[in-house]
Amino acid sequence: SNMGKIIFYEDRNFQGRSYECMSDCSDMSSYLSRCNSCRVENGCFMVYDRPNYMGNQYFLRRGEYSDYMSFGMSDSIRSCRLIPQHRGSYRMRIYERENFQGPNHELMDDCDNIMDRYSLSDCQSCNVIDGHWLMYEQPHYRGRMVYLRPGEYRSMRDIGYSGMRLSSARRIMDSC
Repeated sequence: SNMGKIIFYEDRNFQGRSYECMSDCSDMSSYLSRCNSCRVENGCFMVYDRPNYMGNQYFLRRGEYSDYMSFGMSDSIRSCRLIPQHRGSYRMRIYERENFQGPNHELMDDCDNIMDRYSLSDCQSCNVIDGHWLMYEQPHYRGRMVYLRPGEYRSMRDIGYSGMRLSSARRIMDSC
């Protein structure tokens, strides 16, 4: 099942008005004036500090987050996306240049250092064939992250941060 459930609270420590969400929500402000804490009861979610899944993004698994700063956020949560559970294989083709140009490689597994392992100078576009992935700006799954669902990404600039280098990639497994 793709059941996910996250509860957002206006104030820190799960205080104030709350809003329960079981899917994607492109703009939290329709429900709450602000969002300073949350509790993930089921599934995994990405949360964003701007509406429409923009801005800085963070991966949250089941647990309690008493303060948006507890997972590195500098501003309150404005939108969220449920990450569907995925059974089966994981496949993503990464390209050195935009529009699927240049040297490329297929990933079917986590990769803690894309540049080293595949001798790519960059990763500027990709095609996610199977599964849901997180890409990170630093090797070893550190730094800012970008969530990738199945689909074609002609330019990583459109979905990430301008000038961000993507250096490692990890599958989002069902253990969420």
